[in-house]
Amino acid sequence: MPLVSSDYHPPLHFRHGHISTIYSGLVRKVSDVVQRRERIELPDGDFIDLDWSFSRTPTRKAAILLHGLEGNGQRPYITGSAKSFNENNIDACAVNFRGCSGTTNRLFRSYHSGATDDLDEVVAHLLRLEKYDEIYINGVSLGGNLALKYAGEDRQVPKEVKAVIGVSVPCDLHSSLKELLKPKNFAYAARFKKHLVGKLLLKLPLFPDRISMRDIKNIKNLKDFDDIYTSRAHGFKDALDYYEKCSCLQFLPNIQIPTLIINATNDSFLGPECYPFTEADKNNRLFLETPRYGGHVGFFDHGNVYYNEKRTIKFLEDAL
Repeated sequence: MPLVSSDYHPPLHFRHGHISTIYSGLVRKVSDVVQRRERIELPDGDFIDLDWSFSRTPTRKAAILLHGLEGNGQRPYITGSAKSFNENNIDACAVNFRGCSGTTNRLFRSYHSGATDDLDEVVAHLLRLEKYDEIYINGVSLGGNLALKYAGEDRQVPKEVKAVIGVSVPCDLHSSLKELLKPKNFAYAARFKKHLVGKLLLKLPLFPDRISMRDIKNIKNLKDFDDIYTSRAHGFKDALDYYEKCSCLQFLPNIQIPTLIINATNDSFLGPECYPFTEADKNNRLFLETPRYGGHVGFFDHGNVYYNEKRTIKFLEDAL
């Protein structure tokens, strides 16, 4: 579809990309979301923890929520979405990727931007519950790339999966990586690296034959992390091979279910290739909205219900 026009106009001080990004990530609080944790076992011997919250009335609809890099099911952009879904008669299943639920996962591998095998297991789990006729997938940042890749890969998406929404999506991972390594994003990149390396240090005594302290000391930036850990742990040649194979951009033409991407033009994490205008123009199931404001996952709006949360519900109402 052609570019979707956006009517998002936040208060003046939230029109600055960094302010909206930082406030939404570090200051925003979401209350009244009661989550119940469920652990599912994976075929390879690992596990994923799911944080469920429920509609006040019985429903046959559920949303799978996918967080971003080093996020979890308690981040405000996840709980805010969960609350919005619950208030609109939709159960919410917030996925904690491997190693992101507060407990180190069992295997040397963990999660990455293209690990759709894990998402496939979550979808299958919801279907086994035999409670839901409609499933929506709502991914943020890394989780958005994962959701869009899942929808466009060479698979038969279950008929119960009715729609996908991606927010602040790094559709081209290398393009996004290059932005993150620029001086304007130094603080964000340093924070990501600190958390990633911290988790890798927990794996060091468990897998001394797979990773060494020397390897960890050689991680100077995010690309180094992907060269030294992500690619080796998940079967890629190197970081560039990982970015190439896991970027959702190449899969967007194949998407056949209603899909919405919301990427702000002042998102400092996204390079030019992360705005798939051509792909959206050629696929009548793919809707691209590029608000002028919003930063990275920072779509502040009145009443602490963010624009992307309101827009998601409206998209589902219109598309289904």
